[in-house]
Amino acid sequence: MKMKTAMLGMALLLTAPALAGGGASVPSGNTIAAIVSNDPNFSTLLAAVQAAGLTQTLSGPGPFTVFAPTNAAFAKVPADQLNALLANPTQLRAVLLYHVVPGRVTAAQVSRLTSAKTVNGANVNVSASGGMVMINDATVTKADVAASNGVIHVIDSVLLPPQ
Repeated sequence: MKMKTAMLGMALLLTAPALAGGGASVPSGNTIAAIVSNDPNFSTLLAAVQAAGLTQTLSGPGPFTVFAPTNAAFAKVPADQLNALLANPTQLRAVLLYHVVPGRVTAAQVSRLTSAKTVNGANVNVSASGGMVMINDATVTKADVAASNGVIHVIDSVLLPPQ
């Protein structure tokens, strides 16, 4: 009996961190939103997705291909520009949707493209050379992170849509 109680207590302790972030507001499963919310390298992206009201979208059925900038990528954006962007949900949404391509596009498919139309409506330029793939001026640092509703390609810079 003590063993069962101890195991139940351990299970509750292990699940507590998942609930500490806000319970229902933290996506569960293996969706793009859940992967981003559970990876500390994407905490700035997560804050931006939440501020733009896109959490439900990235938890939806998709499929989507997301070029996901890391915290280090967001750190390259001057603080005043980043704060202004986070304070303007409409502009923030446009920037974030510029990181999303409809459908599930794998690294092998991306590397054969020269451009791709984003959900924002504008195109990103794609180039591949020497095993490196560039999306505009951003380098893909990790490809094909599989999600139940698409795929994530990690990039080292934030993509800004054309004006």
